[in-house]
Amino acid sequence: MSETVDVEMVKCACQDCVCVVPLAKAVKHDGRAFCCDECAAGHPDHAGCNHAGCTCHG
Repeated sequence: MSETVDVEMVKCACQDCVCVVPLAKAVKHDGRAFCCDECAAGHPDHAGCNHAGCTCHG
């Protein structure tokens, strides 16, 4: 028997990012969920996400 689970939190799809964000607030791009616009855009300016504790720099 399988159960349906509502996912409320999701890990950012950026491979360098460790952020986990509420799905409702995630930035959606190409069918994936990201923590912010910088990660969703692929870090064109090589800027990190600037979230506390995350070392993502694009």
